[in-house]
Amino acid sequence: MKKSIFEKKWVSVLFWIVLLIIAWEIGAFIVAATKRTPANILPHLTNIIAAAFSTKQVAGKLTASEVVFTSAGATLFRALVGFVLGAVVGYVLALLMKLSGIVEKLIFPYLMLIQLIPVIGLAPIILSITGDINISRVIISAILSFFPVATNVLEGMKAVPKDNYDLMYTYAAPKWMIFSKVLIPSSKPYLFTGLKTGAPMAITASILVDTLQGDGGLGCMLSQSLKHAMNIYVFWLIVFFCAIIGILSTYVIGWIELAVTPSLRVERRTSRPGRPKKNKKALIEKNGGMNNDSSQIQKV
Repeated sequence: MKKSIFEKKWVSVLFWIVLLIIAWEIGAFIVAATKRTPANILPHLTNIIAAAFSTKQVAGKLTASEVVFTSAGATLFRALVGFVLGAVVGYVLALLMKLSGIVEKLIFPYLMLIQLIPVIGLAPIILSITGDINISRVIISAILSFFPVATNVLEGMKAVPKDNYDLMYTYAAPKWMIFSKVLIPSSKPYLFTGLKTGAPMAITASILVDTLQGDGGLGCMLSQSLKHAMNIYVFWLIVFFCAIIGILSTYVIGWIELAVTPSLRVERRTSRPGRPKKNKKALIEKNGGMNNDSSQIQKV
């Protein structure tokens, strides 16, 4: 049975985009009617778009768009390094906590405590320890991204059914084989959920810490534009750019998940309208994927 046009995902996305644009423009008209400098508060979207394509120089010999893209390189690189570092540390911590309940009891409360500290308050502490602002930015990005990875992977390992453990014990499988054949494969969807959460957080952390030190980066340009050291539209371009990059980072991780998880590709194919469900098993075998955890255990 075909879906109606209102049930399609792109229609829902388009609806919310149009609704946001309408709400923004209404707010911009209200601000323009009550404030002398509406551009400093809420400009029209057409003005922001015009500033993106303007050739007017706003900082040295750079246009507003060039300022954003030039500053984005350093910020996104630090966010990427911190994100990768945080993901690796988070995954290792999840393995250690699953290996030992004592380790979980010792580490997990402090993981929660670190997450409760605001980034702006954490940055000076990390800076005083490292003595290097760039290293501090990477570490803070790692701190914000490792927690969702660690907690999601640990949850994925705990979600494995007891029957799977019993089967492995029947085969007298050693602990490393239980991890490699059952726990790690079962936690893969949870890992990507944590990565999708951690990636935007790493970017946000890198931008926030940039505001503390005036040596480049999106956060630094954001702060300067708010202080009117350059065109105010640089601020709005950075805001939209960061929002787009944050959304794209989630989609990129989703594409990676599809690339490394054949069974997920099969599931999405078979769930499309008009696809016969009886072909699901053949598609799984063709893609080399596993239908469930028990089929994976049978290969031990």
